[in-house]
Amino acid sequence: MANTYSQIYIQIVFAVKGRANLIKEENREELHKFITGIVSNRGQKLLSIFAMPDHVHILIGMKPNLSLSDLVRDIKAGSSKFINDNKWINTKFNWQEGFGAFSYSKSHLDNVVKYILNQKEHHRKQTFKEEYLSFLEKFEIEYDEKYLFDWIE
Repeated sequence: MANTYSQIYIQIVFAVKGRANLIKEENREELHKFITGIVSNRGQKLLSIFAMPDHVHILIGMKPNLSLSDLVRDIKAGSSKFINDNKWINTKFNWQEGFGAFSYSKSHLDNVVKYILNQKEHHRKQTFKEEYLSFLEKFEIEYDEKYLFDWIE
């Protein structure tokens, strides 16, 4: 788009269906590369990614030529098919419906990248549910508990 200039940074967070721990550490890097390819092929820039066993954090530089919902749909559909085609689990893999999207200024990017790459350490102190609810509160996002992810207690 000629004469269109933007600076949009979004952290996307979504979970494995049923919040099951299905993303194995030995598959993490390959999943990261696959998702990076999807983001790149859609003309967006992946800045950071980390897949925990039950959820994923992605930081992207977003161009306004694609809607965020379409990008997340493509990431989730493509990566689900990739995981199923490679038979990483014995059942059908799916992501839960929905996602979180949180915007940042350029001055916060280094901290967000470090936060995403430090997920293993972070989740030794805080559950995914606690983390996700803290995002919603920090960004002052109104929500209804019944529409949040299925939480395993």
